[in-house]
Amino acid sequence: MNLRAIYFLAALALSISLIVGISFLTKERNFILFEGLEGPHDRSVVTTGQTTSTTKYEGGGKSRLSVLLTDTNSAWLGLVHGLKSAGIPFSVTTDFREAIGHKVVLVYPMVSGSVLKPEALQALAKVPRNGGTLIGSMVLGGGLQEVFGFEDAIPSRNRFHADITEDTVVEGNPWEKRISLGDADADGKAIGTYAYTNPRTPPIATFDDGSAAIIHREVGTGNAYALGIDLGALLLKGQNNREEGYARGYVNTYEPMLDVLLRLLGGIYRKADDRAVFLGAVPNGKDLAVIITHDIDYTHSLANSIDYARLEHSLGISATYFIQTKYMRDWNDSIILNETAPDLLKKIRDMGMELASHGVSHSLLFHNFPLGDGNESYPAYRPFVKNASTTLGGTILGELRVSRHILERLVEGVSIKSFRPGHLSNPYALPQALQATGYAYSSSVTANNSLTHLPFQLNQNRDVNTELPVFEFPVTIEDESLPPLGERLEESVSLARNIARHGGVCVVLIHPNILGHKLAFERDFISAVKDFSWFGSLGEYGKWWHARNEVQVDSEWQGDRLIIHLSAPKPLKGLTLKIPSGLSLDTQHPSRILAEMVDGRIVLGPLEGSSDIRLVRKSADTL
Repeated sequence: MNLRAIYFLAALALSISLIVGISFLTKERNFILFEGLEGPHDRSVVTTGQTTSTTKYEGGGKSRLSVLLTDTNSAWLGLVHGLKSAGIPFSVTTDFREAIGHKVVLVYPMVSGSVLKPEALQALAKVPRNGGTLIGSMVLGGGLQEVFGFEDAIPSRNRFHADITEDTVVEGNPWEKRISLGDADADGKAIGTYAYTNPRTPPIATFDDGSAAIIHREVGTGNAYALGIDLGALLLKGQNNREEGYARGYVNTYEPMLDVLLRLLGGIYRKADDRAVFLGAVPNGKDLAVIITHDIDYTHSLANSIDYARLEHSLGISATYFIQTKYMRDWNDSIILNETAPDLLKKIRDMGMELASHGVSHSLLFHNFPLGDGNESYPAYRPFVKNASTTLGGTILGELRVSRHILERLVEGVSIKSFRPGHLSNPYALPQALQATGYAYSSSVTANNSLTHLPFQLNQNRDVNTELPVFEFPVTIEDESLPPLGERLEESVSLARNIARHGGVCVVLIHPNILGHKLAFERDFISAVKDFSWFGSLGEYGKWWHARNEVQVDSEWQGDRLIIHLSAPKPLKGLTLKIPSGLSLDTQHPSRILAEMVDGRIVLGPLEGSSDIRLVRKSADTL
């Protein structure tokens, strides 16, 4: 080869390097350095959020379920987030006068003369007598025992489950009948409950000691319900990943405990108010949202991911690839983010898949990492997993900000919004760290440990008082349990069908460390559920869910027409409305929302801002 040819090839190589923008400077045995890749240079600041005010959830029309708060220091935020997830329209107030203007009033967290003045107690007593519905949480007295139909309320922390007997709620499914309230075999402690003695009618639910947990009494033309379970506190147990043995399994099984209680509450509301309109949890009128995800945390997984992405692309769906940005060799594995990684990541992106973060170190001890100072950057940030019990140099902010920065620099045009920690190791500070580093969507827990098959909003420190604009999408099915994933198709499809009966999300986690039975499972699972499912990446569904979370819905009767008023601050498409029976679509404004009836539900096209939908009662010959 002559000198001119050598110069030409050298110049060509330099040009390619400049076009790519990032080249490899060194590859030592234990570390790889990308030339020109540094940062991030801006600091991530974790702020102490302000306590969420009840005023955020005030207002709205009289068709909403009214939540009358008797203690603003309670677990009310868990209740609010549960109602949001379930799509139940509500408003929160501390003024009993405002509350009694609604057909359905839920008094939370307790009904007692110590928290309600006599004037308020008397007004609440009239709600069912005037044809409304009164739901009392933890009814301790105040002279309303006669209204609710019991003699006394007996406290205990030794009731470990409640069984629902109302078939319209549980539909005979054994997994839906029992509500766990603690783990008798672990610490022997249960959440605090109240049992109602001598109920006038058979209870809707009973505790394991045979006492009444939830009771119902008809009062004139109205109804009164008393709940002996603090629903908000129980919801926070799941939402904050503090369930402490309540779940009947870790993953891969049906665990709708909180969903059942929310359906019970929604059923009471729907029965009492013929204006009740719910928001569906799945886009486009489908019954199930399926999110296929892959954790890339093994040396050969990134190359194998191409086959999974090709399958998904051929089926017309997108999936989420959580990438461990591992640039160091340690006890866990060799380097994952090697010379071939940028091209492979671009191929996955180009097939329509979402790239997401799986951190840097994939340490078992991530839940014990210090928060960090928010200045962590590549290449200085070098967490080293020494063994299963020791990781050196890792921080929560470092795992989040450095991994996100690397992926966004290696693949031009991507914006990393989704995160999943290795081993689902979940520090208490993760929610606020996610917010500080630019993430919006987390998949960091299992549906079983969350006690729900619905997404939900996260709180700071996985605690009680402060909500954050970050949402959790729990894992439903994963591939590490036995028997092997390829042998669990039938039970996985059955699980998906159970969730679909009431609408929910099914997040599937498949490690592409091999192809074979795992790839075959994904293909066959998609085929089995595609007729009733919506498919999308976590980022796509997360954006839709975030917009749905802000939708406000009110309704009113005008003659024989039900007018639904919608307000959508963020744009979304495919919102589904669950409407009262016996109605058909009349008119819509503006027409661009493209409302249509699908299986008795309304499915909307592009939605943003204010919209009105008119429904009319069906004529006798169409019923």
